[in-house]
Amino acid sequence: MINELLENLQFSYTGYHAVERAIHTLTRNGFTELKESDAEWKLKAGDKRFVVRDGSSLIAFVVGQKEGFNIVASHTDSPALKLKYNPVIESAGLKKLNVEIYGGPLNYTWFDRPLRIAGRVAVRKNGKVEVENFVSDKNVVVPSLAVHMNRGVNNGASFNPQVDLQPLFGASGDDLGLPQNADYDLYAVCDQKPFLFGGKDEFFCSPRIDNLSSVFASLEAIKDCKGVATAVVYAADNEEVGSRTKQGAGGTFLYDVCLGICKALGQDTRAAFSESMMISCDNAHATHPAHPELNDPTNKVIMGKGVVIKHHAGQNYTTDAVSSACFKTMAETVGVATQDFFMRADMPCGGTLGAISSSHLSITSVDVGIPQLAMHSTAECAAVSDYEDMIKIMTYFFEKFYIPNTVVRK
Repeated sequence: MINELLENLQFSYTGYHAVERAIHTLTRNGFTELKESDAEWKLKAGDKRFVVRDGSSLIAFVVGQKEGFNIVASHTDSPALKLKYNPVIESAGLKKLNVEIYGGPLNYTWFDRPLRIAGRVAVRKNGKVEVENFVSDKNVVVPSLAVHMNRGVNNGASFNPQVDLQPLFGASGDDLGLPQNADYDLYAVCDQKPFLFGGKDEFFCSPRIDNLSSVFASLEAIKDCKGVATAVVYAADNEEVGSRTKQGAGGTFLYDVCLGICKALGQDTRAAFSESMMISCDNAHATHPAHPELNDPTNKVIMGKGVVIKHHAGQNYTTDAVSSACFKTMAETVGVATQDFFMRADMPCGGTLGAISSSHLSITSVDVGIPQLAMHSTAECAAVSDYEDMIKIMTYFFEKFYIPNTVVRK
C-alpha cells in the first residue's frame, strides 16, 4: 500500500498527472467515465463512475442504496514554479527559465534539487486545439549562490523569486522540447524520488504529500466500495491558490455532479444533502521536534499517533462538535486513534477547501488530515501508519456510515 502511494507521489507531477493516474486506478477497478456534456445520466445502485473537469479535477462515485452522499474532498495541486510564456532567459552564457510562484512554497527548499518541467500543452493544429499532458525528458535545477558570495546567508536570507528562483536548464542551443504552436500550463516541480526512513521505515519523505496522500487514500478507500449512501471522491485543483476556478472547490463541479446523480436517481436534492456528510481531507501540521513551542500547548499533534481532526474558531476549518464526534465514532469503530489540532491563538490559521465546498453544498463537514512535517517544502514528511489509518476510516465512511443513523438530536 505504501509503495503504491510513493509511486503515485513520484509521478503525479501536477494535478493533470494525478488525475491521469487516478483514472488508471479507477478503470482498473471497474469505474467507467461519465461526461459532463451528456444530456442525461442513467444510474442505479452499485454503479461505479467518474467525471473529469479540465483534466486536473476528478469526482468518482459509487451509487449507494439510500439517498445522501458521503464525500471525501481533497486537492490535486501543490506549490510549484509556473513557467511564463517566452520562458527562456539567457544570462552568463547559460539559459534559465522565467517562472512565477504558484501557491505558497518554502522558497529555500527549491535550491539544488532535481526539478522536472511538467503540466499540459495545448497545441493549435488545423483550426483545432489538441490538449495533452507533458513531462520533460531532462531535469532542471535552481542553483544556490555560494556562501562565499553571500556571507550572511546562514544568518537568515530572503529570496527574490524573479532573480533567485529561475531554474537553469541548459547552455546555448538547448531547448525544452515543447511542441510548436503550443500554449501551456507548465510547472517546475520536484523530481526527488520518495523514500522511507526511520529505524523501522515508519516514516516517508516525498514531494507532494500535501495533498496527494489524501487523494490516493480516498481512491484506495472507494475502489471496492458498496455503500449505504453514495460514496464520492472529490479531488479538486487550485486549492493552493484559493480554489476560485471552474476546476477548484470555489467552482460548481461538486454541486453539478451531485445534482446530476440526484436527477438520474429521481431523488430530491435538498433531502439528499440533508442526509449527507463531507470529510475535507487536507494534511495537518505535526509538532516539530525542533520547535514544539509553535504548536498549541494542550493539543500536540505527533506523527504516527493517529489521524488529525482540525478545529478553528473562525471556521477556517469546517469541524464542529457534531462532525468531530461523528469522525471520532468512525475512528473508534475501526480501532484508529485520533488527535485534535488547534492553531496557537497568536498565530494566523491556514484554510483548505472544506469551507469553500460547504458554501456550495450545505452539509455536515469535518476537516481532517494526516500529520506531517515540512508542509509546502519540495519534500515533506509523514508517518506510514497515519496514512494507513486514514484509509481505514475512509473505507468505513464510504461503506458503513450513514448520518441519519448516527446523529440523534434531543
